[in-house]
Amino acid sequence: MAWTKYQLFLAGLMLVTGSINTLSAKWADNFVAPGCGGIKEHSFQHPFLQAVGMFLGELSCLAAFFLLRCRAARHPDASMDPQQPFNPLLFLPPALCDMTGTSIMYVALNMTSASSFQMLRGAVIIFTGLFSVAFLGRRLALSQWLGILATIVGLVVVGLADLLSKHDDQHKLSEVITGDLLIIMAQIIVSIQMVLEEKFVYRHNVHPLRAVGTEGLFGFVILSLLLVPMYYIPAGSFSGNPRGTLEDTLDAFCQVGRQPLIALALLGNISSIAFFNFAGISVTKELSATTRMVLDSLRTIVIWALSLALGWEAFHPLQILGFFILLMGTALYNGLHRPLLTRLARGRPPSAEEGEHERLLAGARTPINDAS
Repeated sequence: MAWTKYQLFLAGLMLVTGSINTLSAKWADNFVAPGCGGIKEHSFQHPFLQAVGMFLGELSCLAAFFLLRCRAARHPDASMDPQQPFNPLLFLPPALCDMTGTSIMYVALNMTSASSFQMLRGAVIIFTGLFSVAFLGRRLALSQWLGILATIVGLVVVGLADLLSKHDDQHKLSEVITGDLLIIMAQIIVSIQMVLEEKFVYRHNVHPLRAVGTEGLFGFVILSLLLVPMYYIPAGSFSGNPRGTLEDTLDAFCQVGRQPLIALALLGNISSIAFFNFAGISVTKELSATTRMVLDSLRTIVIWALSLALGWEAFHPLQILGFFILLMGTALYNGLHRPLLTRLARGRPPSAEEGEHERLLAGARTPINDAS
């Protein structure tokens, strides 16, 4: 069936805003500007402040939800299902996981390339599969176990590509290795978030935009408050600011004031995450979760191509091999091979029922706010 113009728009919006989200964060990291009090020029490395901006973008999804609800009240249709009462504190545990995982990933993005960052996020399949078996009683199919195995192989190949690539003063080998390991560690936390959402949140039939916005509210408030103690906590080699602390918000604002393009990059990060979440939710509803997964894979290609074109990283052939192995692992885990096998075996197109398996952890569903 041919896509409508609206569906094409949603797919394009998800691809573009998802790419902007990662690239704008990396763009901000590449800027050099003086800090407060005459401090010499240094890189803009403020991962926790960037994470606060991301949660601000997620928080804006609450406004979108209430606008849709007001519209539905005036023009009733099927786009807004009746909302069941729920305790907003249900979103606190997954929001804490989201806050921790996102902060770690922004720290890692300062240390490694944007393409490796995007590819290594595929490790989430491994941990969601294992946690779904351990805590949700899932039984994974053989193809899903093969998908997990392929993902592990793909991660090893991408890691080797990072080891063998040329490294400059900005990304030393030790930093790249640390960044890659932090990304994989963050995926463990994201997997826990997905398990919590599956076990406690989805059964309440909460609208996805409301879910994203509520988690964004918790993340924004909590992490904003944590910026105060982070200003005084020493972080050693993990710190990217001259004071050597976990986060120096004042230094960040001084750098933004002296280099306005940093503000543009931060604005791109904040606005893109809101539109990306809306587009992703709409693609799942209008098309399928499998389409959303394919578009997310295309996002990796766009980020990789632009990073190479802008000179942010060096090309290594192993990355191509690693990407395709990761893509194969994702396709196997999400059952993307089933429609093709059915068509080959029966000589006819698969039905919608055979072609779509949209479960959260045993299928193609993604966390509520799959952002970075």
